[in-house]
Amino acid sequence: MGVYDLLKPAVFGLPPETAHGITHRLLRATQGTPVMDRVRGRYTVADDRLAVDAFGNAFPNPVGVAAGFDKNAEIPRALTALGFGHVEVGGVTAEKQPGNPRPRLFRLREDEALINRMGFNNEGADIVGERLDREPLPDVPVGINIGKSKSTPLAEAPDDYLYTYERVADAGDYFVVNVSSPNTPGLRELQDREALEEILGALADAGADPLLVKLSPDLPKPAVEDALGVVDDLDLDGVIATNTTTSRPRSLRSPQQAERGGLSGKPIEDMATGRVRFVAERTDVPVIGVGGVSDAAGAYQKIRAGASLVQLYTGLVYEGPTIAHDINEGLLSLLDRDGFDSIGEAVGADL
Repeated sequence: MGVYDLLKPAVFGLPPETAHGITHRLLRATQGTPVMDRVRGRYTVADDRLAVDAFGNAFPNPVGVAAGFDKNAEIPRALTALGFGHVEVGGVTAEKQPGNPRPRLFRLREDEALINRMGFNNEGADIVGERLDREPLPDVPVGINIGKSKSTPLAEAPDDYLYTYERVADAGDYFVVNVSSPNTPGLRELQDREALEEILGALADAGADPLLVKLSPDLPKPAVEDALGVVDDLDLDGVIATNTTTSRPRSLRSPQQAERGGLSGKPIEDMATGRVRFVAERTDVPVIGVGGVSDAAGAYQKIRAGASLVQLYTGLVYEGPTIAHDINEGLLSLLDRDGFDSIGEAVGADL
């Protein structure tokens, strides 16, 4: 039994958002200290077989932190020290937002899942952009997830996204347009082809590069194909599949399943992997697979389904700080088992 297993009862005895805040502060306290160096030495798996080149960036391993964990770009170096190969910060919005009323984050312990209705709570593009420009960044790629301000009408969304991009442009190694969170009213309407073209076109014209789009698992397949058509037409660089879902699988056991918001974690793993496969079969750009990743087997399934990279958030809550190390070690064993010399060789092996 690991240290986190011993601590988990105490951690899970706290409200989820309180526990996240404490974890966040502890990680921030390690940045730039010898503690962070010791953590990096323990958790980093350095092996060239794990390296991935995608949309012009070199990733030391395919396992990253999904958007939402570090909304205000305060702890990317600490997360990197835990062995992650990239960190996606945000979602950042043009305006500072308090988010939805608490409680807004719920553990489904029996299901190893979370439901959140955070509502893009963040300090806003001006403050986050200044922080990114001021503080040292990790030596792995940092993505910046951009969302729409709640108060901005849908018709003005392109300008809203553009404002945020311009405030964070100098710090990002890639940029993600988030039009798929279920917790901002009307946001997912921006996944239709015309709205996507306007938003992504404005950012592309402003020089956003590499530029990716994050899609919902609840989007009907014809709409996904329309979105991928925009990706091709605008020569975008990648797709993230997927965001959280508003659906509730029948397998859920926790009474918290009745809460409103986006479901993440183990119950959506197969759904997300299926959506990765669907996207990878229809586009040549790199795909980042998100949804239910908590171990090497699950990460490897997404990679074989077409994901060049994977991300996680809920898995970190349930498995603890060794998760990136454990997944990367496990991926090496799986590569050996299947006779692959690199992650790149395994990408899309099941297509």
